[in-house]
Amino acid sequence: MAAAVLERSPLPRVGIGIEVRSAPGAVWLRSDRTPAQFARFVLVGGSANLVYLGLFLFLAGLGDQAANLGGVVVSTAVANELHRRLTFRAADRAGWATAQWAGGGLALAGLAATSLALAALDPWTASAGPLGAVGVVWAVTAVVGVARFVGLRWAVGGAAGPSRVILGGR
Repeated sequence: MAAAVLERSPLPRVGIGIEVRSAPGAVWLRSDRTPAQFARFVLVGGSANLVYLGLFLFLAGLGDQAANLGGVVVSTAVANELHRRLTFRAADRAGWATAQWAGGGLALAGLAATSLALAALDPWTASAGPLGAVGVVWAVTAVVGVARFVGLRWAVGGAAGPSRVILGGR
């Protein structure tokens, strides 16, 4: 559904000659400006974090580290594909494998950071339960996410192309 919303033309026509206008925010969100790409990145990342949460809770009986690994692997693959198609609209410029390698490589740094944070905070997360561990992972992931945005924007090209990585807009 998100793909359909982000890929619609801004002014669809209804069969009886009535022009239907998109909301200004939706038009902006579909633009190739860097802030709009970052907003899409956050929306996709939030969705992937919900996938992570479900998998982490499902695998929590195996321990925090195993649940973290399972959640990261699946949610990263989902996020990388959504970033390729929606965030950076790079399906024609970067293939599935390129996006998975670029995003997966960056996710390894995130996995290392979240694993270290879980290990360091194990006494607290053990008493706080699985949601405490998820909170730690999400806090670290938010910091790593900014680096992933810049790295993926460069790797898959974004609208600006690999040589024009910018964060402040165009």
